[in-house]
Amino acid sequence: MPSISMFYGIIIYMFFFDDKKHHRPHIHTNYGEYDAVIAIDDGEIIEGKLPKKKLKLVQAWIEIHHEELLADWKLAVKGQLPFKIDPLK
Repeated sequence: MPSISMFYGIIIYMFFFDDKKHHRPHIHTNYGEYDAVIAIDDGEIIEGKLPKKKLKLVQAWIEIHHEELLADWKLAVKGQLPFKIDPLK
């Protein structure tokens, strides 16, 4: 699973498996013992958990990089590696 960004201890991954589980464009996050799948369109947690403060950081990052994330999603759906995206600063 390719990592596309990392900030404040949060690792962001993007990959696509056609398992019909997550139809919406999304990212996978890891922060210590927490894992979550988060929708790109609205920042909603689809699956898993993330501490509230870390979720707010990820949601802000998604808002800033929305277009880049959608472009990466299109690559991932085609089985191509997504590009790295700048971390939240």
